[in-house]
Amino acid sequence: MEFTDVITNRYSCKKYSDRQLESEKLQAILNAGRLAPTAKNLQEQHIYVLQSEEALAKIDSISPCRYGAPTVLVVAYDKHNVFTYPGEKRDSGIEDASIVATHLILAAANMGVDSCWVNFFDPDKLAAALNLPDNEEILMLMDLGYAAEDAGPLPNHSRRKPLSETVSYM
Repeated sequence: MEFTDVITNRYSCKKYSDRQLESEKLQAILNAGRLAPTAKNLQEQHIYVLQSEEALAKIDSISPCRYGAPTVLVVAYDKHNVFTYPGEKRDSGIEDASIVATHLILAAANMGVDSCWVNFFDPDKLAAALNLPDNEEILMLMDLGYAAEDAGPLPNHSRRKPLSETVSYM
């Protein structure tokens, strides 16, 4: 798919069919995340693939936003393996994991797989429920699958501010 089409047509899917994602597509999506740039190439991301009924039930107990997706990715990062920026006020963990997540979402869209970036959950509760290591911080959940027949973008999906409101030249 043409990149402009990918970024124009992709939307946050809020209703999925029960059709499971093909293994080859899942591997290609995960590989796109692996290829994402990270500060100093630390590659501090860790992605958990949840597909079992038990794992998905844990998501459902913590967030109402799975929307029936048959696969959920948990994107986390090792908070002890990050680059600390000059001034020591910030580190690369959140932004590196965000770049990885964006690669995952765009790769999915390119393959005709729908997704939704989910941040409506308590990361500490989810980490405990999934028994994640203490050194990992969860950034987001990503629903993955195929949209139900009656699914579509939210009404406000195409509303975008003009560049004049979001860009300044200096």
